[in-house]
Amino acid sequence: MSQIAQLSEAEIEERFHVTGTRPIAFLLGGYARTNDQFSVSFGGEEMMLTTLLIAQPDRNLLVFDCSGSADINRRFLQSSHNVFAGRPGGIHVQFTTGRASEMIYGGSKAFSVALPKHVVRLQRRDTFRIETPRGKPLQFFGRLASGKLLNFPAHDISVAGLGMTALALPDGLAPGDRLDNCHFALPEDEHELFFSAMVRHVTPQVGRTGQQQWRIGLHVENMPGVEESRIQRYIAKVERERHELLA
Repeated sequence: MSQIAQLSEAEIEERFHVTGTRPIAFLLGGYARTNDQFSVSFGGEEMMLTTLLIAQPDRNLLVFDCSGSADINRRFLQSSHNVFAGRPGGIHVQFTTGRASEMIYGGSKAFSVALPKHVVRLQRRDTFRIETPRGKPLQFFGRLASGKLLNFPAHDISVAGLGMTALALPDGLAPGDRLDNCHFALPEDEHELFFSAMVRHVTPQVGRTGQQQWRIGLHVENMPGVEESRIQRYIAKVERERHELLA
């Protein structure tokens, strides 16, 4: 399992958050110079791709491309909670901004937002991982080499892996095992995601009720890029819903 899954929110903030207007502008400005693409999730289920254009610390401003769709651009301008995610250089970068405005940059239409308060920048072996809602756990299905079918609730998810809980440990399941024909469906999405996975760890623990259980960490393999984008949209949606509850 990714190191990030084992850290508290305070530890994540201390170790992985970039803060301060100038450090953030310097970081995002570098991504603008290398033309790295970011997905922007907004409005519940919507997403667009964009490229950062410039970060201006003196104006507290981040400028980025519009999408190629006038309808998406119009709906995006109505959103007050936008989650940017990208993988420049293979490192996961994620940040959240408020409502955008239209502007002209370099003779073309662009969007601008206030610089984010912090940027999550995870090292190559880490990916941004969230706990799934306890009332709506994802149901993972997979198959051992012996043919035995597995079905566990997933308690956390990232584009690189899943963390699951089992009340009974299936015979033959051990770290290093490869699972084929793995699949799960995201909430409110009838289309299932199919992939292969490697068992990273199987850890015994005692649940809240004192019952013995096991935490199982999987590393996802062969996940198509379009499916990774759907997972990112799901993560952004869960984050947004939690943000709204705390607002």
